Amino acid sequence: MPPSPSDLFAATQSSTDYDASHIEVLEGLEPVRRRPGMYIGGTDERALHHLAAEVLDNAMDEAVAGHASRIEVTLEATGSLIIADNGRGIPVDPHPRFPDKSALEVILTMLHSGGKFSGKAYATSGGLHGVGISVVNALSDETVVEVARNKELFRQRYARGIPQGPLERLGPTPNRRGTTVSFHPDAEIFGEDAAFKPARLYKLARSKAYLFGGVEIRWRCAPELLTGDVPESAVFTFPGGLADHLKERLENRPLVVPDLFAGRADLAAGPDGKPMGAVEWACAWPQWGEGSASFYCNTIPTPDGGTHEAGLRLALTRGLKNFAGLTGNKKAGDLAGEDVFSGAEIMLSLFIRDPQFQSQTKDRLTSPEATRLVENAIKDHFDHWLVANGERGKSLLAFVVERMEDRLRRRQEALVKRKTATSKSSLRLPGKLTDCARSDAIGTELFIVEGDSAGGSAKQARDRNTQAILPIRGKILNVASANSAKIGGNNEIGDLVQALGCGTREKYNPENLRYERIIIMTDADVDGAHIATLLMTFFFREMPGLVRDGRLYLAQPPLFRLSAGGTIAYARDDAHRAELMKTVFAGRSKVEVSRFKGLGEMNPAQLKETTMDPARRSLIRVKLPEDADGKAETADLVERLMGRNPEHRFHFIQSHATAIEADALDA
Repeated sequence: MPPSPSDLFAATQSSTDYDASHIEVLEGLEPVRRRPGMYIGGTDERALHHLAAEVLDNAMDEAVAGHASRIEVTLEATGSLIIADNGRGIPVDPHPRFPDKSALEVILTMLHSGGKFSGKAYATSGGLHGVGISVVNALSDETVVEVARNKELFRQRYARGIPQGPLERLGPTPNRRGTTVSFHPDAEIFGEDAAFKPARLYKLARSKAYLFGGVEIRWRCAPELLTGDVPESAVFTFPGGLADHLKERLENRPLVVPDLFAGRADLAAGPDGKPMGAVEWACAWPQWGEGSASFYCNTIPTPDGGTHEAGLRLALTRGLKNFAGLTGNKKAGDLAGEDVFSGAEIMLSLFIRDPQFQSQTKDRLTSPEATRLVENAIKDHFDHWLVANGERGKSLLAFVVERMEDRLRRRQEALVKRKTATSKSSLRLPGKLTDCARSDAIGTELFIVEGDSAGGSAKQARDRNTQAILPIRGKILNVASANSAKIGGNNEIGDLVQALGCGTREKYNPENLRYERIIIMTDADVDGAHIATLLMTFFFREMPGLVRDGRLYLAQPPLFRLSAGGTIAYARDDAHRAELMKTVFAGRSKVEVSRFKGLGEMNPAQLKETTMDPARRSLIRVKLPEDADGKAETADLVERLMGRNPEHRFHFIQSHATAIEADALDA
């Protein structure tokens, strides 16, 4: 029996079961060990290596601030990681708020403690929240910190965030300065099998070196831990910063422009009149490859990009648009950041005061002012780089515009993409298409017909169950001499692609082709042949797979109608007419010959009888050569006759004009 309304509010437990004693207060580093995912994003391999990044970031902050020139990263056989710098060293004097503790112990054992909040000790830094080194300490079963400061050496040991004794004064060290942190990840947190990967640490150390040209990073690894191509020791130094690294990453790949767009610039001053930081960049556009982009803020990798990435996109995109205006290139109106970044190798490193990140793992920069600062710092340099060498700028602009055209074409294809291969109810088909009744593609035909008048006759002559009609208006666009944007915006081509439903170029899928045969049916004259040629060029360039599969045909409509008495015959051309006169109409004194000016002049019965009825018609299948030489020759012929260069057509006409008989030309 359901409870009464009053029962819904009845207490299921006594109030004495939940009182103040159940409220926990986590002190010190307890929250980190209880919920490590809140601080390092989890307990997996990525989170484990985030510990290394936190300590290395602190050392890099010293280098960027100008206090350290060398960092050493050592992976020991025990699994411990040692990171040492020759910077100022963490302060070891008593903290003003906690006189019984050194500043070192405060930093290592208390969340949100550090010297980077006010910006007095560091103008720009990667460690911002005062949780990095304390989190590492909390999640390590052993941490040892040594500080060489004022020519004295100090040491303190920790276990799972708890000091294992007081700060030790080890004595004088006149030739040493800086901080050394050694830590071993806690198996209770990361699992018994968790261990640092040498390859991952090696890559991390190397990346930090090229992010700041003024630092030398030394790498060492215990020999028994080495895997793959990771060396036992190495020294990383990149005086040229990002540009040096990008050149190395390109591996002599051919570039659209031979020069890198690289440099470094100071950011504009902030409201207080002090500089906001600096930005460094390196960009290249290889002739092939998918490209990649790397973004950093205060030497921290930001794989998800952010506002500094947006600033670079704006600077490059607007710079290319302005250059297009200067050079009279009118195609760049729809240029977008993705066109510039597509296929490019991009590196961007921002140094900024008080950056804001999406989370503690700092995967994405969210500082709103970064977009404006980066754009303003880079745009003038990019403008000068483009204008300094006009040919360089034109080559890059042409490359980017081609990417833009590909993007617009893909977008157009997405708009006309067929939803299913068989469901008529869900299709978005062109209004001019008169579809067949059969939903299955097997046995169906699409007739591409020249003009609405011929389309009207074809609709009446067709088999409604298996034959569909798509009329096109006049001569379609020559795709061999048009850019992708123009192809994508052409209505006739859009209708054709939409009707077929199989996509174009790399998106072509034969399983989505809605018809078994595609038949080009044009007038049997020169204009009709021209239209058929344009259509075949379209299929050759945009859907070569359809032609290769033998799905494309040419109809054979008659050009003449011959009649004498009760005998009627149709001739495809003059030669066929002459043959019929000698055979079918031999001995006839009076044969009436009429010429069809177009398919529209035929009545539906004639069109069906001569051209559309599978039982009586004849078709020509369009095929591609099987051998590589034949394919290359065909592609070359299409390019010469239908491509953008009119001189190639002129030379072809000149060389073949003598082979054409004057009587064979259609007057």
